[in-house]
Amino acid sequence: VQLVESGGGLVQPGGSLRLSCAASGFAFSTFYMSWVRQAPGKGLEWLCGINSDGRVTYYADSVKGRFTISRDNAKNTVSLQMNSLKSDDTGLYYCATGYSVTGRKTWNGWRGQGTQVTVSS
Repeated sequence: VQLVESGGGLVQPGGSLRLSCAASGFAFSTFYMSWVRQAPGKGLEWLCGINSDGRVTYYADSVKGRFTISRDNAKNTVSLQMNSLKSDDTGLYYCATGYSVTGRKTWNGWRGQGTQVTVSS
């Protein structure tokens, strides 16, 4: 199993970024996928999830209305469009399996190496 995140970088407050995650080694199209992040000095925070066919999405209150998760099962990718970024959004972002639709960890799952997002002026 491999999950490879990309697209992170430095962005000013109010700006946008689009993260991508390329998956391989498992039946991607059958899995519910999530994005999680780890802010400096804090634990993992579940942000959002998308069901296997991409028709239903779920968001944490902290990102609802600003972030949009999507997937392309033909390309085995899941993406995260982030708008109206704030300094609190700074952190290491991962795509992951193993979470419920409410963000509860349900099994060990898999997670990539992450991509760094820094929101700063």
